Amino acid sequence: MIKPCIGDKFQIQCYKHNGKIHRAWDEAILLEENKNYMVFGNNKTLVIESEGNTWKTKEPAIMYFFKDKWFNIIAQLKKDGIYYYCNIATPFIIEESTIKYIDYDLDLRVFPSGEFKILDQLEYKYHKKIMHYSKELDIVLRNALSELIEDYKSKVPMFDASKNVKYYEQYKKIKEEVFDSNF
Repeated sequence: MIKPCIGDKFQIQCYKHNGKIHRAWDEAILLEENKNYMVFGNNKTLVIESEGNTWKTKEPAIMYFFKDKWFNIIAQLKKDGIYYYCNIATPFIIEESTIKYIDYDLDLRVFPSGEFKILDQLEYKYHKKIMHYSKELDIVLRNALSELIEDYKSKVPMFDASKNVKYYEQYKKIKEEVFDSNF
């Protein structure tokens, strides 16, 4: 694979444990790559659900995909503050300009107030049963959730509002350059 460059456009595909696609995002612009993770941005991007229905995201998002952590972090820049939607998921892979990962239902939602909530625990139990998650996988996923909560409490950079605003400014600049070069 050719080494990705800042400003490259990717798609995102989220799968479930059974190998079926769950959801896809039309755009993710690369903002940073380092040895542990990649940072992407998008805004009002098209989302395609597994059933075929589509919608557009409402606000800018800065997305962190990790090379060896079992979660990803999405900073949503809303009018009333930055919300974080964190998915318990496999480390990502990239194939043909597409970011791919398996989503394991459990999510962590962090609010601008600093409060957080674990989401979709019933969905996790249901999918664990019908898709036959192994005991080892269950341990990995639960440990990932604990690690994610600890990272949030420790204020790792992904949860730094000013850093995410700077990434969004970088995203807007890249989009303006692409727009200008098309004319």
